[in-house]
Amino acid sequence: MSAIASHSVRLELSPQVAWAKLRDLSLAPHYVPGLTGCHFHPGAHEGVGASRRVLRKGGQFLDESVMQWQEGTGFELLLHKGTNGSPFPFREATFSYALQPEGNATRITLQMRYSLRGGRLFERLLAKAFNKVVRQITENLKAYYETGRTQNPDMALSTSRIDVA
Repeated sequence: MSAIASHSVRLELSPQVAWAKLRDLSLAPHYVPGLTGCHFHPGAHEGVGASRRVLRKGGQFLDESVMQWQEGTGFELLLHKGTNGSPFPFREATFSYALQPEGNATRITLQMRYSLRGGRLFERLLAKAFNKVVRQITENLKAYYETGRTQNPDMALSTSRIDVA
């Protein structure tokens, strides 16, 4: 893949607490803008092969399947629409989450690797927008993990909470 959008923040959580939240693949709608819910495909809910469908406003959806899983430190998701490959405008896309201890806290890095159907010209034109989206997801994740308050107004259950460490 030819383009990368990435953002990193410090979580005021221990690596163990951060991993306990990150490994729960059902939490994404609480911090990813525009998502309204999440359902798992049959099979595992974590580890390589786990797969979920994230729901978006207007009936749109995206499937995300775990391609790599590093217990305690992160994972990588393949973004696709069923068996039809990556959704438009992507030719191919993955999204990864990586944790790294930082004293008593944890650094998390989110990264989207992608290639677009329109080639490198479109990748250059859309790079700023994709970087902005990844930054927003990362900042929302930080706020949600640290406070337990949903950061996504589109989330159907906006009053849902998780345990705050």
